[in-house]
Amino acid sequence: MKIHLSAAVTADGALDDRSPERLRISDAADWAAVEALRARCDAILVGAGTVRHDNPRLCLPEEVRQQRLREGRTPDLLRVTVTRTGNLDPAARIFTWGTGARLVFAEGPLPQLDGRAEVIVARPVTAAGIVTELEKRGVGTLLVEGGAEVLRMFLQEKAADTLRLAMHPSLHVDDAAAPHFPFDALPAGVPCIEEQVGVMRVRHYELRADHRAEDLPLLRRAVELSRRCIPCATSYRVGAVIQTCDGALFEGYTHETSPTHHAEQEAIAKAVAAGADLRGATIYSSMEPCSKRSSEPESCSALIRRLGFARVVFALYEPDCFVSCRGALDLREAGIEVAVYPELGPEVRAINGHLKG
Repeated sequence: MKIHLSAAVTADGALDDRSPERLRISDAADWAAVEALRARCDAILVGAGTVRHDNPRLCLPEEVRQQRLREGRTPDLLRVTVTRTGNLDPAARIFTWGTGARLVFAEGPLPQLDGRAEVIVARPVTAAGIVTELEKRGVGTLLVEGGAEVLRMFLQEKAADTLRLAMHPSLHVDDAAAPHFPFDALPAGVPCIEEQVGVMRVRHYELRADHRAEDLPLLRRAVELSRRCIPCATSYRVGAVIQTCDGALFEGYTHETSPTHHAEQEAIAKAVAAGADLRGATIYSSMEPCSKRSSEPESCSALIRRLGFARVVFALYEPDCFVSCRGALDLREAGIEVAVYPELGPEVRAINGHLKG
């Protein structure tokens, strides 16, 4: 999933002031650019503080909705908010305006939102958990618009690909207690391109490198390897490829050498036997690495964490056939970058057609 952060700030970095009314920072040209970015996304996320203070609708213009329909997409974005306190008014416009689904991540049940939004309880609420849940629901592009705590959470967890930061050069708040953009959470030395949009100076930051061109061939190789596994009623057919930092490749597939070994184990065993350094390596698996084992003492996601892999790439989240897998979430929570290419998922699911789920 591609994750874009977007924010508008004053010249002194404020996202808002402390007045009862919303501070208008962007001009018409900048707002049009943000609307265009929204239109390209599948979901939009704001924090509960933004819902309470700004009361946004997060709806797309009608002409954009009609264009999305013509493209075979949902007319409205999936609207998402995050709350730790549970202080959300069911009459807020995010829950009452427009059509489309609403999703709330909260640290406890929110009965006041029954019939208005689906509530996902997570303790604690994290960017890793949000991303994993949305990805499982088929969200391909997420736009995160704040506020300050939400932006900090995504930046600190390294859970975003880009940042669009628009600054009004002549607008100041001069209030240290007002919400400010978390510049201290922005990684040092991140490349950016600056442009002028209306009166706004807009910086586009690339927070994560785009590995798509190198990922897809190796992930497709992992999918092909999975076909070598003999169908079994108690396991998935999975293939795996490891690429070390020095470019060495190691491959494996489920049950290649042992009736209890998963594909990731097989590839890792070959790498270890060859004396390869797996710190910072990438592992490509046709399916999400497991998080719970009954036939082995260590899950594949735990093994990947222990050996110091930097990235995990897979095509299909593990279906809830045997256990409820949380491999991707465990990896993200450990600071490992996870990339998913769902366009290869149908092929992986077909390869595993001998199983239900």
